[in-house]
Amino acid sequence: MLAHRLTFSPQQEESFFDELPAAAAVFLLRGDGEPYVSKTANLRRRLQRFLGPVAEHSKRLNLRDRVRELEFTLTGSDFESQFVLYRLQRETFPKTYSARLRLRPAPLVKLHLENKFPRASVTTRLKRLESGPGEDAPESKSNLCYGPFPSRAAAEKFASDALDLFKMRRCVEDLNPDPSFPGCVYSEMKMCLAPCFKGCTDDEYHREVARVQAFLDTAGRSLVRELEKQREHASAELAFEEAAAIHARIEKLKPVLSQLPEIVRRMDRLRALIVQPGAEPGSVCLFLFENCALRGPVPFHIELQAGSHSMESRVEQAIVDFPFTKAHSNVERMEHLALLKRWYYRSQRIGEIFFADDKGGWPLRRIVRAIGRVYRGEKSPEIATFSATQNPAPPS
Repeated sequence: MLAHRLTFSPQQEESFFDELPAAAAVFLLRGDGEPYVSKTANLRRRLQRFLGPVAEHSKRLNLRDRVRELEFTLTGSDFESQFVLYRLQRETFPKTYSARLRLRPAPLVKLHLENKFPRASVTTRLKRLESGPGEDAPESKSNLCYGPFPSRAAAEKFASDALDLFKMRRCVEDLNPDPSFPGCVYSEMKMCLAPCFKGCTDDEYHREVARVQAFLDTAGRSLVRELEKQREHASAELAFEEAAAIHARIEKLKPVLSQLPEIVRRMDRLRALIVQPGAEPGSVCLFLFENCALRGPVPFHIELQAGSHSMESRVEQAIVDFPFTKAHSNVERMEHLALLKRWYYRSQRIGEIFFADDKGGWPLRRIVRAIGRVYRGEKSPEIATFSATQNPAPPS
């Protein structure tokens, strides 16, 4: 799996260390006992410490007498190192790799459309994707997931605040509607249509669920448009008090939407391009996140060759030509999502990310500018930080 392989012998250590680049890499050491797998910012320095002569009274780990072979791949960024390390750990330690990497599943808001009376919940389990990029979900009403959120607390807060805007049920039981059922506090407060005691028809309840799904699918834009249309109609009818009340609802909606980072999408529609520094000279590294799986790395060279197309067309073609990988299991897709979430929500992250629109189009001009920034080592002006308990500021 790794790109380079060298044989180690303590009698030839000088020539061995001379062959090692002083650069970031993921490496594997083989010999007596269990393999040693890790990543480093400086391969030569790390292996000189591991495989060099043992200093007297030193308590540092030394593998000089146990290692026979080295495998390594150079990497251009911590994001690339983490992804290569993940794949290597998964292959080398299939039973313990998750604990070794401390992978934490990404929190998601799940819309239980398969339930007769759909509801929402927060989960970290990702089921199979229901449709491809740019496609609508099939009419079988399969469950949908939205995310990833920075933490479970952030997902729960958003779900609670968003459901305050609708009258979909909050209870978790499978309902058997009965007019004699007393209901709950949400029905008493007129915050639920109360299908539990037939407070609404099935059609009325499913129309409300459809509004919730549209809200989640569009990151709240559907409800904003709905309220703005109602406000305009009320103003045209000179019902100014009603228009003011609708305007107040729009203002109440803003802090709810501010909790949504740009990455939070419906999982089957989350398609992203990640730009990272490259290990090869004169290049950056591209990753594609699609169908809840990471693909890459793919080197993208900055210099235009004679007769080549514009940078924008080259980026577009690079996305089209991204190499396919084997089908991923649900567990792998959850792990890829966890890796993406871990990087995205760092307070200081290296690299930039861009998302395809609902029709599959990419912001090519912005991507080209970002490639230049990443190559020069400049920080993106669009990176924002997020908190699990506070509303994040939207990107400026």
